[in-house]
Amino acid sequence: MDELLDFSGQVALVTGGSRGLGREMALALAQRGADLVITSRKADACEAVAQEVRDLGREALAIGCHVGHWDEIDALVAKTYAHFGKIDILINNAGMSPVYDKLSAVSEALFDKVVSVNLKGPFRLMATVGERMARGEGGNIINISSTAALHPAPASEPYGAAKAGLNALTRSYAFAYGPSVRVNAIAAGPFLTDISEAWDMPAFERHAKQRLALARGGEPNEIVGAALYLASKGASFTTGAILRVDGGTP
Repeated sequence: MDELLDFSGQVALVTGGSRGLGREMALALAQRGADLVITSRKADACEAVAQEVRDLGREALAIGCHVGHWDEIDALVAKTYAHFGKIDILINNAGMSPVYDKLSAVSEALFDKVVSVNLKGPFRLMATVGERMARGEGGNIINISSTAALHPAPASEPYGAAKAGLNALTRSYAFAYGPSVRVNAIAAGPFLTDISEAWDMPAFERHAKQRLALARGGEPNEIVGAALYLASKGASFTTGAILRVDGGTP
């Protein structure tokens, strides 16, 4: 295995790791030697991915956790350190982008839920895990952001605002816990995960051909290269960066 992509002996925690982009990143790290903590709201779905990791010969822990609830985050971190004794890689991948008819229809409860999952949860996880990383041997934090934070995104306003906040936290935490902890973000474009099953696909495909340089949505495994790079020794001089993986979104 290429030394730059060898994660043997490392422990990675992936939120939203039971499906979509999170599952792809978790399995890619396991294939390259990492042990995994898989977490999402549904513990049984986490266990299914954890078994996939074990089938690759790595150790895996499945923990149900709602990342919008700080008490559950603290319990997640405590269980992980009790089991593995460390976290080398944290990937804040869990997110949600609700559908609504008009902006005035967004309730306070829905707005708060979007901010909790996409911004408040990563803030707490980075604070607790990053502090331990900095006291120990360092580590890497990768936040999965969105191009909705970088340009106008009609029908995704609360989501885009929360991800813009996540971009700001990425920069701030890079300075707060550097030099031993690197913190970066991936600004993901439209990926064809299970979430896309709710899209009007003919309309999306027309839009993609007109507006995206690659003229299509991304397949979930196409996030892997960017995540592996940011987590690897090859990115040793990269921190506070926001890397676009978006098919050439304008």
